[in-house]
Amino acid sequence: MTQMTAVAFKPSAEAAQSGARLLVSTLEQLGVEVVFGYPGGAIMPIYDALAGSKLQHYLCRHEQGAAFAADSYARVSGKVGVCMATSGPGATNLVTGIANAMLDSVPMVCITGNVAQGVMGTDSFQEVDILGVTLPLVKHSYLVRHAADIPAIIQEAFHIARSGRPGPVLIDLPKDVQFELTSEPRGLHLPNEIAVAEPSVIAEAEAAIRAARRPVLYVGGGAKISGAVEAVREFAALTGIPQVSTLNALGSIPTGQDNYLGMLGMHGTPAANEAVQGSDLLIVVGARFDDRATGKLAEFAPEAGVIHFDIDPSEIGKLRSVAVGVVGDLKPNLEALNQRLADGPAIEVSAWADQWRARSAETQVRYDAPGDKVYAPALLNELSRLAGPGFIAACDVGQHQMWVAQHCEFSRPEAHITSGGLGSMGFGLPAGIGAKLAEPDAVVVTITGDGGVMMNIQELATVNRFNIPLKILLLDNSRLGMVRQWQEFFFERNFSEVDLSDNPDFVKVAEAFGIEAFRIERRDQVTAGLERLLAAEGPILAHVIIDPAENVWPLVPPGKNNAQMMHAATAEGEL
Repeated sequence: MTQMTAVAFKPSAEAAQSGARLLVSTLEQLGVEVVFGYPGGAIMPIYDALAGSKLQHYLCRHEQGAAFAADSYARVSGKVGVCMATSGPGATNLVTGIANAMLDSVPMVCITGNVAQGVMGTDSFQEVDILGVTLPLVKHSYLVRHAADIPAIIQEAFHIARSGRPGPVLIDLPKDVQFELTSEPRGLHLPNEIAVAEPSVIAEAEAAIRAARRPVLYVGGGAKISGAVEAVREFAALTGIPQVSTLNALGSIPTGQDNYLGMLGMHGTPAANEAVQGSDLLIVVGARFDDRATGKLAEFAPEAGVIHFDIDPSEIGKLRSVAVGVVGDLKPNLEALNQRLADGPAIEVSAWADQWRARSAETQVRYDAPGDKVYAPALLNELSRLAGPGFIAACDVGQHQMWVAQHCEFSRPEAHITSGGLGSMGFGLPAGIGAKLAEPDAVVVTITGDGGVMMNIQELATVNRFNIPLKILLLDNSRLGMVRQWQEFFFERNFSEVDLSDNPDFVKVAEAFGIEAFRIERRDQVTAGLERLLAAEGPILAHVIIDPAENVWPLVPPGKNNAQMMHAATAEGEL
């Protein structure tokens, strides 16, 4: 069944407005405060209309940076992220950011200018069919033909972006439509549908949970997206069932909480992976059985039935057959299940939970690695503890991404922002910008590598221009570390094109952009360096030199199940 609430909207009542002015005023009415973008010829009328508006535009130095910043802003704020670019290369530069939002289910509206309708299809200057290019990467897209349609289209785009399973929506505005005057803008009155499962389905889920002897709660990114984090935590507390999370769900259950075993998957904890493999029931909340989480799918949790909660019906049974599929909004469905569980007898899984608490304690990571080099896992663990509950990690992609996931402490899902599904290097720096603007009082730290930072290093200019007090922790091993690690173990140590030893001096680079910077080279410098990083009032970069040979452990090799993990001592001893 479906609960309905109305979404009201009233177009601006001014006389004649241009399409560009109408777009800006509509964004204002929808409560948009922050826009990321880069101007150009085909979107110039919109930028003309931005002047004097209530919108704060942040000029990024590359359209990909604008898309990533809008993505991160949306993840942290819970609002729809907005970015804009001109036609041709401006629009195509947004594509990676659009794909990133699509794969991680982030609500985003991307506005592109285009050539005038009269020259479309003639290969005119900077003409690209951006609707065609992005068709597989968006929830929906629009080519606006008339200025009067702009309020209705924008309202509908925002509704689509944030309803159901969120994602990006593209609005393409030809230049003539931006100039066109209209005095009769059209709005919409859209219902906001909240899908709720039938009580009989919730009862089936309850019965399966009560019958299970080895259940595991498997939390995915949908828990945060749907606002169901408190319901997930209540379920965990009510049942005492061991819990694991995916990369995009970190923080949904606070690190260190009783019965929380950590992240599962390729670089998951031994306790998380082993518990899932030995379970007889998986209660899956907002996850999609991604290959990085499951390992060899055919051997994933072979004895487990599945209860799958998801708002997207296409995910139910897509990769794993289910015993009970609970389709709809996670929050009311979990709340209904929690009520039933609270009203009945206690779930008896204490022996099972005790087993995995003991295993988790037995396999806890040690941070006392020998030598005087900086040990990245220890540094990152200390960083999150020093930063406190206001910590937000805006993480790039690579070895450091996995170290952050494994070793940082997170108290809420908004504290961990990363490119999960797309795994896009270059995400970290613009993501830090978006996160800091979304939560100005948070301790936002971009954690990046020497490979990832170079992909959008121009956004240091954005940080400097707007004096965004972002803290940047750059781990430099002079390598494409994750690729090097795979070449070491799976490509016979053929280290092909992973040497980045000709990196620039990142301290000098940051200082050239007007940003304070310093270097950490030895372990005895770590604590003081982190304290300096966290105490800075303005933007600051810490360049940390780490061992080029350091690997991420544990690791599930390709083609293996999650119980067949490689560990440092055994794997490196074989070389």
